[in-house]
Amino acid sequence: MKAVYDRYGGPVFSLSMSILRDQALAADATQLTFIKAWQAGSTYDPERSFGPWIFAIARRTAIDLYRRRARTIIDHHVEVVSMGPGLETIWEVFEVRLALDQLPDDERQVVRLSHFDGLTHPEIAEFLGIPLGTVKSRSHRAHQRLLGLLRHLEET
Repeated sequence: MKAVYDRYGGPVFSLSMSILRDQALAADATQLTFIKAWQAGSTYDPERSFGPWIFAIARRTAIDLYRRRARTIIDHHVEVVSMGPGLETIWEVFEVRLALDQLPDDERQVVRLSHFDGLTHPEIAEFLGIPLGTVKSRSHRAHQRLLGLLRHLEET
């Protein structure tokens, strides 16, 4: 179960967060998702992908928590919830994360600093203490590798 949590815990938390917009509730939803998955393990069809199955449980769990929380709100304000991204989008994000994990450390670091932290190439060069040209070449190689690793998403 630990290996499953290590692999899917982050994406399940992200999905829960996109629905609940509250870290504590998203953490609760993540924990409940894995409890429910454990309890419903006999319903999992090993012939099918595990990701969509666990993400469906996560989505229903987060929505249930949202509804439960909404019923306890006493004031008369109407809250609107965005249902968040669909399972296909969550699965694609998961595939991108798996592809990132396959990059060499130096290339992965440049991609993460650029795309997740929003740093420019000169800022990355300064942050890492390496020449700007090195950052650019690592970024180019990383993106070429990612293109190859994620080409299957383009075909679906």
